[in-house]
Amino acid sequence: MASTKAHHATGWAAGLCAAALAAQAGNTGPYFLWTVLTFLAGMAGATAPDWMEVAWWSRTQRLWVTHRTVTHWGVGWIGLAWWSWTELARQPMAAPLFGFACGGIIHLLADWPNPRGVPWLWHRHSLKLWKSGRCDWIIVGAAWMGAAAVADHVWFHGLHSRWLVHYVKNGGWWA
Repeated sequence: MASTKAHHATGWAAGLCAAALAAQAGNTGPYFLWTVLTFLAGMAGATAPDWMEVAWWSRTQRLWVTHRTVTHWGVGWIGLAWWSWTELARQPMAAPLFGFACGGIIHLLADWPNPRGVPWLWHRHSLKLWKSGRCDWIIVGAAWMGAAAVADHVWFHGLHSRWLVHYVKNGGWWA
């Protein structure tokens, strides 16, 4: 499992990405209300697979399901993301659901490299790249690079990405 800080940091990136895509689909709402709610839902979704396991109604039992089972199931999160994506243009509440699903998916992607892995379809699958809490900077960096690319594409029509490619192609500052 990635650290709590990593899940929070990737949640900000997932929220940004989901908000940009919802805005591109035209689901912004009055005063960009749906865009802001989508961003906040993305942040909440990034920690949701863990807090959804807690049995808040019981004093004797801490979790109501085993860690990394039902709440970490990839098909459920991807299904929610797909459904809410298809409904973005028709239903305003689909935008925050899309943000929540994007946050959940980024949580699973952050947990995937660890030895325990996540249940994408039926059984757990792990990339077995590192132990829990290590190399979080790779996950956070990748999430933020992806979010920056999506936000740049949606809100700036790829201006910064084109500039970066041109800069690197021409030798950068070392040329």
